[in-house]
Amino acid sequence: MVSLYRPIQIRTCGITARRNAAKVFCSMEMPPPPPSQSTIKVVIVGATKEIGRKAIVAVSKARGMELAGAIDSQCIGQDAGEISGMEEPLELPVLNDLTMVLGSIAQSRATGVVVDFSEPSTVYDNVKQAAAFGLSSVVYVPKIELDTVAELSAFCEKASMGVLVAPTLSIGSVLLQQAAIQASFHYSNVEIVESRPNPSDLPSQDAIQIANNISDLGQIYNREDMDSDNPIYTIRHDVTNVQSLMPGLILAIRKVVRLKNLVYGLEKFL
Repeated sequence: MVSLYRPIQIRTCGITARRNAAKVFCSMEMPPPPPSQSTIKVVIVGATKEIGRKAIVAVSKARGMELAGAIDSQCIGQDAGEISGMEEPLELPVLNDLTMVLGSIAQSRATGVVVDFSEPSTVYDNVKQAAAFGLSSVVYVPKIELDTVAELSAFCEKASMGVLVAPTLSIGSVLLQQAAIQASFHYSNVEIVESRPNPSDLPSQDAIQIANNISDLGQIYNREDMDSDNPIYTIRHDVTNVQSLMPGLILAIRKVVRLKNLVYGLEKFL
């Protein structure tokens, strides 16, 4: 189980990171999507990872979507449904040849999206390859370098191809970030409190993004320090497992096909 806490505590102590928790809970389920006029064919790169297996199930069950490919260097030849724990096989084997799958989708002239859970070193080539066959991409590779994002952005502008690079696929985390930004107009100092089982994962991209956004606002709005008697405003969001990222993923797939450029951050779609 992965426990992820992203509280924002407002107090006179500056921006720090601790490994504790805070408050306010929210549970969310995605409403049924509206009927789609055309089926989106989805290819998942990094299909045997935990998040890849969850994505296989989510895409297979999503209205207006079809799992068209499961790409990985592991479990080659095994059924994508079986490795994902589905009751029935999907009769779609895991492959390590992205080009072949993309070519098949391009020949059918279907709308397609590549969901990339791979590694920072392969993201750029994967997006370029997808674009060459007319497919948009959703990239969720948390350790991707911002230089790579900038290069992808320039490429997407020239190719007029839609790409979402998402530091998080958690809708709840995005809502927390928006609430924290709103709170920052009324409080002078912010403390980001985050907890993960592996300390080497700290700070997360989510926490860094929140800190950067709030720091930028602080430079724009020259706020005065609070006195120590002011109350603490706490926001908390828990991600207990990767299943909670699936509503954000499905939303991203539906939205990215309309883009003609690169968008950074799932919040642009909310």
